[in-house]
Amino acid sequence: MRIVGGKNRSREILYPLNEKITRPTKDMVRQGIFNVLAFDIQGTVVLDLFAGSGSMGFESLSRGASKAYFVDGSKDAIEVIRKNMNSLKENDNSVIINDDYKNALENFKNEKIMFDIIFLDPPYKVTTIPNIVSYCLENDLLTKNGIIVVESNRFIDLDGKLFSKMKQYKYGKTLVTVWRK
Repeated sequence: MRIVGGKNRSREILYPLNEKITRPTKDMVRQGIFNVLAFDIQGTVVLDLFAGSGSMGFESLSRGASKAYFVDGSKDAIEVIRKNMNSLKENDNSVIINDDYKNALENFKNEKIMFDIIFLDPPYKVTTIPNIVSYCLENDLLTKNGIIVVESNRFIDLDGKLFSKMKQYKYGKTLVTVWRK
C-alpha cells in the first residue's frame, strides 16, 4: 500500500496483516476520495476514526492537512500507525489514540476539539455510523462546513442530519459517500 498523492506520494505504508483487525482502503479508492476533497484539504484538521493503517490521515497530511488524529482500538493497528508516522516523519502533526471510538469522541468533546474532515471507515459489521455522525454534530466535533467521508458496504442515510451529498461512488463491495455539513 502507498500514499497516492502530495509530498509523500508513492511512499509505502504498512498495514495490519490480520483481516480481523482492518480492511485497508485500496489506493484507487483513496485516489477517488481525495479527488473529491482536492480543494478542501489544505490546512485542515482531520480525524481518521477506525484508522487501521492510518492511510486516510496520512494521505491527508501528505496533501496539506495541518493535523491528523488517528483513533483505533487495536494495539496492532496503533503499532502500525506509529511506524507509518515515524517513516513518513509526520510526528509533529499526528495524534495517535489507542481507544474505543466512543471514548475518543467523548474526549474530543470534553477538550473542544473540532474537525474539518472526519473519515469513517469502521468494520462493515458496525452499523452505528448514523449514531456516530449524530454524536459529532450534537457535540460540535465538526466545523461549520465540515466534511464526513463514509466508507461502507451499504448506503448510509445521513439526509436528516444537516448534510448535502457531495459525491457517492462504488468500488466493488465498497461504497464511498462524501457529505458536507
